[in-house]
Amino acid sequence: MPVPHLSTALRGPILDLESRIINAMPTIEHWLRNKWREHAVPFYCSVDLRNSGFKLAPVDTNLFPGGFNNLNPEFIPLCVQAMMSAIEKVCPDAHSVLLIPENHTRNTFYLQNIATLQNIIQRAGLNVRLGTLLPEVTEATQIDLPDGQFITLEPIIRKNNKLGVHNFDPCAVLLNNDLSNGVPDILQNLQQTVIPPLHAGWATRRKSEHFAAYDRVAQEFADLIGIDPWLINPRFTSCGEINFLEKQGVECVAAAIDRILSVIRKKYQQYGVKEDPFVIVKADSGTYGMGIMTVKSGEEIHSLNRKQRNKMAVVKEGLQVSHVLVQEGVYTFETINQAVAEPVVYMIDRYVVGGFYRVHTGRGIDENLNAPGMHFVPLAFETTCLEASATQPNVIPNRFYAYGVVARLALLAAALELEQTDPHAQTPRPA
Repeated sequence: MPVPHLSTALRGPILDLESRIINAMPTIEHWLRNKWREHAVPFYCSVDLRNSGFKLAPVDTNLFPGGFNNLNPEFIPLCVQAMMSAIEKVCPDAHSVLLIPENHTRNTFYLQNIATLQNIIQRAGLNVRLGTLLPEVTEATQIDLPDGQFITLEPIIRKNNKLGVHNFDPCAVLLNNDLSNGVPDILQNLQQTVIPPLHAGWATRRKSEHFAAYDRVAQEFADLIGIDPWLINPRFTSCGEINFLEKQGVECVAAAIDRILSVIRKKYQQYGVKEDPFVIVKADSGTYGMGIMTVKSGEEIHSLNRKQRNKMAVVKEGLQVSHVLVQEGVYTFETINQAVAEPVVYMIDRYVVGGFYRVHTGRGIDENLNAPGMHFVPLAFETTCLEASATQPNVIPNRFYAYGVVARLALLAAALELEQTDPHAQTPRPA
C-alpha cells in the first residue's frame, strides 16, 4: 500500500528533533528494552499524536484501542507476532481467550474492529469467542458486517468466579470495552486473568494521571538524547468539582487556561513560532472525542452559551463531566488531500504494529479531529516502523520512526500509570 503524501510544514526544529532521535536510535532502543524489564507493558494501546512542524507530542492514550480494522492489512502478520508475545506473558500455556467488546452493536465500524482483532488472536494460535455484556443477548447471535465478515456474540456465563461462554473455558478475559459506565458485577472479583486490568478502565482512570506519568518519562528521555522535553510534551493541568451546566468550577478552568497559555507563549517566542497558542479543555476521563473544546483565552470559558455548556457537560454513556484536563494544544500541520490529519499509532505488547491517519475535512489545524465526519488512511511504515536513516533525515520512514518512539514513550507512561493506580499493589513502584 502506498504511503499517503504528507504535506507537513517541515520547519527547522522538527527536523532537528527527528535527527536527534534517529542518531540516538541504539541508545533509545537499549533504554526502552531496560524499561520493559522494569515495568509491565500494557497489553495493547493506541496513541494520538500531533505533529506541528516544531513539536511532536502525544495528546491521548487509549488502553482499549478500537480501530484495528483501520490498520494497513499488510501489517496484520506483525500484529500476529506481537499478539503471540503479549498472550504468552499472560497465559504461557494459552489456548483460549474470551474477548469482551463494547456494547454499541449498531456501530459497524467498531464491530469490524472486533472482527479484525478476533482474526489476529486466532492467527496467533488461540481459540477466541466473543462474550457480550448486553443483557438482551441470551443466545449466540450472528451479526453480518458490510465487508462480508461476521461476528458471533454470546451471553457471558460466570461459574466459580470465572467467565466463559457455552462450552468454552478461557485462560484469560481480554477487554475491548473501556468500562466508561463502571465495572459491572460480572467482572468483579474474578479468579481469572483480565487484560487490561479493571483499573485501566475509564471508571477509575484519569488522563491527568497518565500525563503526570508522561511528564516523568519525557524528562528522562529528553535528558537521554539531549533535547528540550517541551518538544515532545504538551503542558497540562487539571480541575475538579466542575459543573458546566451550573457554571461551577469554571474559575479554576479559566485560570488554568491562562497559565498554560502563558507558558506556551514563552516557548513559542523561544522557538520563533508565529502561530497563536491555544489550549484543549477535555473531560479527564472518557473517549470518543466527547467533552472537548479548543480555547484561546480563559475568558472563553465564562462566555460559553448553553449549547456549548451542554456539549462539555456529558461524555460517553451520558456520564457527567466533573473533572477536566486543561492541555496545551498542539497544532497539526499534516494534511492528506488538503484535509487536516493526525497520526494514530497502534501497539501490541511493546511493539509498534501500525497505525493510521485520522483525517477530517471539516476541522481546522487547532481542532480535535476525533469527531463525526472523520475518516482513516492506513499508515504504511515502509518495511518496518523502526527503519530509519541518519543520513537522510527528511524521509518518510524517519517520520514514522519518530512517531513510533514518541508513541512508545506514551506506552511507557501508561505502564507507570497502571502501576501507581493498581489497587492491589502493596506500594507503588518508583518511576
